[in-house]
Amino acid sequence: MIPSDSALLHWYDRHRRDLPWRARPGRQATPYHVWLSEIMLQQTTVATVKAYYARFLEKYPTVDALAQAPRDDVLALWAGLGYYTRARNLHACARLLADQGAFPQTVDGLRALPGIGDYTARAIAAIAFGVPVIPVDGNVERIASRIFAIEEPLPQSRRQIAQRAATLNDGAQARARASDFAQALFDLGATICTPRNPACGLCPWREACAAHARGIAASLPRRARKQPKPERFGACFILRDASGAVWLRRRPETGLLAGMAEFPGTAWRETPWRPADAMRDAPMPVRFRELGIITHVFTHLTLRLTVFEGRTDRFAPDMAGFACPADNLAGQSLPTVMRKCLDLSQDSATLLETTR
Repeated sequence: MIPSDSALLHWYDRHRRDLPWRARPGRQATPYHVWLSEIMLQQTTVATVKAYYARFLEKYPTVDALAQAPRDDVLALWAGLGYYTRARNLHACARLLADQGAFPQTVDGLRALPGIGDYTARAIAAIAFGVPVIPVDGNVERIASRIFAIEEPLPQSRRQIAQRAATLNDGAQARARASDFAQALFDLGATICTPRNPACGLCPWREACAAHARGIAASLPRRARKQPKPERFGACFILRDASGAVWLRRRPETGLLAGMAEFPGTAWRETPWRPADAMRDAPMPVRFRELGIITHVFTHLTLRLTVFEGRTDRFAPDMAGFACPADNLAGQSLPTVMRKCLDLSQDSATLLETTR
């Protein structure tokens, strides 16, 4: 049984969330706002994104403004939001859009842009341009798995769920109000059809929900057991000169945290570093004190970094990297893992001598 599109839209008209990137009822969505919010919302919660979205829109109110900004400034403003490839692609995409003069209005055209995959292309097409497609994010995936009682676990069931989800907008109202319908699905998943304890009694689609009828809605979608994340270990060095400036370096342009600023340190490996061994990678042969260990969880691994702090009268002229004045640290593209290291810098610990 296909649920009623009119029932969902009627519910949405009464209960829609007020989000900063969402157009007011009856207004056309701004493609730039939709695109920016969708990129930020990848792997990130609405609550976290709101503040970043406001700051980005204040500094870069248009695609052209974002395109003209230095990439390092964009990365610095993004710092703390995580998944930094999104920021690099956002900047590259803005430059391409500025050259083209406008957003493509088709799923295929949008998908060809940097950083825009199938889901994001469908979301922008539906919300900004009224294209009658279903963007399948985690909310829609959960709704479809329950409406059609798909019990095969994820990720194996992902293709089947997407195929069934594509039928949810078969009704005339859903296709005529494609922008509202896509956002109604997001709101339904975020506020009613939630991962735990879904509010089935308040759901406009409960009569059509096969999982609700069977009493298994809360158990869907099922997921295959996750493998534990591998651990990596490293050390980093917070080195200050007499003026209080901190020595930083730039990460490679490819790979994890590409192009971001970081404190110099060791490679990340599968076994912990002995302090004496880590000291061979210290940026200068000065006295360092051990501040402690920070833990940072990436998508695919858990990193444990031992943090050392040292001081020097002046930085050596042959070191790779650059000096950053203390009052400019906030403007650097330091990822969250490096900011965690910096947070330890007021702690006291044992002084260690470098062994270079």
